Amino acid sequence: MARRPWAKDAPKQPTSFILAAEHYNRIMRILEKGINVEMEVELRAKYTDKDLTGHNIIAELPGTDLADEIVMAAAHYDGCVAGTGAEDNACGAVHVMEAARILKAIGIKPRRTIRFALWDGHEAGHSGARVYCGKHFADPETGKYHRDYEKLSGYYNLDYGTGRIRGIYLFHNYLAKPIFTEWMKPFHDLGMKHCFLIPSYDAGTEGYHDVGLPAFKFCQDPVENESRTYHSNMDVYDRIVPEYLKQGAVIVASFLYHTAMRDEKLPRLSVGKE
Repeated sequence: MARRPWAKDAPKQPTSFILAAEHYNRIMRILEKGINVEMEVELRAKYTDKDLTGHNIIAELPGTDLADEIVMAAAHYDGCVAGTGAEDNACGAVHVMEAARILKAIGIKPRRTIRFALWDGHEAGHSGARVYCGKHFADPETGKYHRDYEKLSGYYNLDYGTGRIRGIYLFHNYLAKPIFTEWMKPFHDLGMKHCFLIPSYDAGTEGYHDVGLPAFKFCQDPVENESRTYHSNMDVYDRIVPEYLKQGAVIVASFLYHTAMRDEKLPRLSVGKE
């Protein structure tokens, strides 16, 4: 199959469908006994090209004395078609939306503007987050930097399902470690205790790291996402653990608050900007 099936010039893809592990294993057991397997499948698919534009969703809590500076929390809201996208990535969207609700409900007056983003096009080339970064902050492909590049204080991405938040990936930004270590202390009893200097694959932050922006990903328990739910027909509401989402939303809200209120922006790593 083509590496980028969503591209305009990509060849047509073969029809495919997803089996539950139990059904697939039954087929394999029959084949191992030397018995041919016959399947009758009815597969219905619909394609539309009426609207080929991705739609990111943006909301803000306006800042006060540092209102021109920005703090962001983001997650993609599109999903794969096999299930309903509950873990990948409605859970991430819930973290972002609930953090926004919490901060609004308690009536905070953030110094910096807090921006909440739900990305489209993640499952089609990670385009929502990348294009937004290239348009508003900096484009790693063209090397063009925009005015808001210097205004972004911190960017937090969520794309790992329903699991409890256990820490945060720093993507080699060692200067942020002592800051986040302090911010995590109130959440030790909820299980968040770790700063990881190493990166973790996260398509939602790729463009931001490429241009040296302070972008981070929360580290979560995997629960069943790699073994059962992600990109499968098991990615449904029943796999979500509400208790874990509540824990994560509180942590996201707290990190946004601290980032918006501190005197200085979060530290950055140099990428050789000209």
